[in-house]
Amino acid sequence: MPTARASLRLETAVSDAHQVARTVPLTIAADHPCLDGHFPGRPLVPGVVLLEAVARALREQAGLRLVRVLEAKFLAPLVPDRQAMLTVSGSAPRFGFEIRDGDVLLARGRVEAQP
Repeated sequence: MPTARASLRLETAVSDAHQVARTVPLTIAADHPCLDGHFPGRPLVPGVVLLEAVARALREQAGLRLVRVLEAKFLAPLVPDRQAMLTVSGSAPRFGFEIRDGDVLLARGRVEAQP
């Protein structure tokens, strides 16, 4: 049976009611349904799945929900089953994020979140 959930596990975290600093490993399984057709023969994790990982990190860290993506740049692809590191940091309501595979920056951006 396909695994529909991305792996997101707490690695480090510091928070209070309005600040977040979190780094978590991020791995999208090769059998994730988002990969059907994106792209046949050479699957790549869609940007919206990466943004969902950012939203989930904010929700789990500080009980915040993502309300707006201010900026998102997808600079290099994340391939299935490859572990990247997601870092989210900032103070409510604005947060920055980066997704890296080793030294390679895959994505970065700014979002707004609120309780």
